[in-house]
Amino acid sequence: MQTAIPCTMMRGGTSRGPYFLATDLPADWATQEQVLLAAMGSPNRQQIDGIGGGTSLTSKAAILSRSSHPQADVDYLFAQVGIDRLYVDIAPSCGNILAGVGPFAIDAGLVKPVGDETVVRVRNVNTDKLIEVRVKTPDGQVEYEGDTRIDGVEGTAAPVLLNFLDVAGSKTGRLLPTGNVWDLIEGVPVTCIDAAVPMVIIAAHSLGKTGAESKAELDSDSELLARIEKIRLAASWKMGLGDASGKVVPKVALVSAPRNGGTLTSRYFVPDNCHASHAVTGAICVSASALLPDSVSAPLAAPVAADGQVRLEHPSGQIDIVLDSALTANGIEIRRAGVVRTARRLFRGELYVPGSIWAGNHCEAS
Repeated sequence: MQTAIPCTMMRGGTSRGPYFLATDLPADWATQEQVLLAAMGSPNRQQIDGIGGGTSLTSKAAILSRSSHPQADVDYLFAQVGIDRLYVDIAPSCGNILAGVGPFAIDAGLVKPVGDETVVRVRNVNTDKLIEVRVKTPDGQVEYEGDTRIDGVEGTAAPVLLNFLDVAGSKTGRLLPTGNVWDLIEGVPVTCIDAAVPMVIIAAHSLGKTGAESKAELDSDSELLARIEKIRLAASWKMGLGDASGKVVPKVALVSAPRNGGTLTSRYFVPDNCHASHAVTGAICVSASALLPDSVSAPLAAPVAADGQVRLEHPSGQIDIVLDSALTANGIEIRRAGVVRTARRLFRGELYVPGSIWAGNHCEAS
């Protein structure tokens, strides 16, 4: 016997994964974790027995429910599912998968469309932060087709605007978790910063890199990856996040001067390999570091536009972040961070997991 679970597969930004209603999954986390692992086909590098794509960008899931928060319509729990290891990490959020949350919430009946554009107020359960997601809804339906292009995705689609509110201190409660704009960790100057996601920012030249290397070049440099991980683990303790072994936060970015008219070049790690493009939450955090005087990013960054737009150059192109911020005596205050993404519904139906993992409410013969 297998258990059938209603599921919608979506591309959100530059990521892809199944979107579930919480009511269609087990109530207890231990069983829910096993269901997600089975659904994605983990642990296996090819995820051959599931719907995962064998990469960190295609082994993600979103779980939605109606929110009891007075300022939110839906709760969104993000899950990063291990590929060749039995783990599901719900510590970080994911801004790319978030791009599909608004459309999915409307399609699933959690939010009623209003006019040509519907605002879906989202509470991210991972960070307990609020995000406004603006979705095109002409004729009372989600519009997926459009002329917006994002680097890392072929073709165009309708824009989905994400406005992140109160991004500072997503996990640590402070923009600068160590209390310093920069710290010397393992002999390397780093900026430990928490804006949408806790990160360790390192100037690429500090590790003997130009910062313009491709994902393949960085992923094949085992000595570099080992050094980054050593710095990341030490920084995690200083940031108050404890032992980061086997966990995906804090994340790491290598930054360098822009080469193609942007503000800053970033190579974002997830964390044991380089992202093929760039995470949205990571882009917010790296952008914030570029605005922060005396950070490791500041001397490398081009002047930021008057409207607060920061353009990050990444392996697949660029990503634009608009920060509503102000300098303060203690650094910067970030009131809002906006980014445009796109999303597409790929298929909707039933996903099957072994009944021995969860009997559920929908059992059918294999």
